[in-house]
Amino acid sequence: MKIENIDQLRELYGHPSGRAKAKVLCQLEKHAINFIETSPFLVMSTSSSKGKMDASPRGGVPGFVKVIDKTTLVIPDAKGNYRVDSICNIVETGRIGLLFLIPGVDETLRINGSAYLSTDTEYLKVFTEEQNLPKACVVISVEEAFLHCAKAFMRSKLWDASAQIERESFPTMGQMLKDQLGSKETPESRDAMIKRYKKDL
Repeated sequence: MKIENIDQLRELYGHPSGRAKAKVLCQLEKHAINFIETSPFLVMSTSSSKGKMDASPRGGVPGFVKVIDKTTLVIPDAKGNYRVDSICNIVETGRIGLLFLIPGVDETLRINGSAYLSTDTEYLKVFTEEQNLPKACVVISVEEAFLHCAKAFMRSKLWDASAQIERESFPTMGQMLKDQLGSKETPESRDAMIKRYKKDL
């Protein structure tokens, strides 16, 4: 059966209760702030005005996302490939969802709220330690903040070394792009790709 409305969904799953329902906060507190300041990686989720979805990885040294106050975060828009899919969506809709990860920690932190792109000096100056200063940053107003349980990471064994594959057994980015694009060029090696990427970190 195709689930077509919320009533059908709730009949199947029921409703959250207890801690699962109560854990959603409207602002950051000490544990959420500590999680953000310890995290070197997040997934940024956005949607265009036409409903086109995007989920994009963002990373840096732990604490690369700056906590301005209990309801304001700033993320540097690090140099990339200029597709700016997420940024376009933010400009169009002003909405964002974030999933913060910490290596070795199975729990994650979810943040939902409004966002806009800014070139204001007051925000950009907090990233002066960056090797490549961002042209702009994403300013987020926190509306929801809550911890997500460890089940997904326990199932996937994401941080477990025994779950890692031999990197050489998996195609390089260069080979995958060559095949996907039907290119006749020699695929870029992993070493060459890493050397090129390091210029923009």
